[in-house]
Amino acid sequence: MGRIFTVELEGRSYRCRFCRTHLALPDDLISRSFHCRRGKAYLFNRSVNISMGPLEERMMLSGMHTVADIFCCCCGQNVGWKYESAHEKAQKYKEGKFVLERGRIVDEIDLSTEVYIDTRSDTEDS
Repeated sequence: MGRIFTVELEGRSYRCRFCRTHLALPDDLISRSFHCRRGKAYLFNRSVNISMGPLEERMMLSGMHTVADIFCCCCGQNVGWKYESAHEKAQKYKEGKFVLERGRIVDEIDLSTEVYIDTRSDTEDS
């Protein structure tokens, strides 16, 4: 297959939950009010370090769309989908945009706030 070259984003970013590869910048975030089968999702203008699956017609909550699943280029996990076309005029703003599923990404702030909790007792029995 060859070597995989990834784009390193400057500053805070959204990353793949599984391998921590950069996927998107907060500046490209359009909406946090999207939903998918597994929960919440975010709509972005751009995404990097992804590969796309085949185009398919999919019935979404907002109507019929032509979409392609998107996968992290490093670990291969499905992280969301890309809207290629919308069949309804009111949904055309989604065309060319990326949806990243919240359960499959982490915000770099989430990474910096990971806390180690020591579960050992402070006192030792003698």
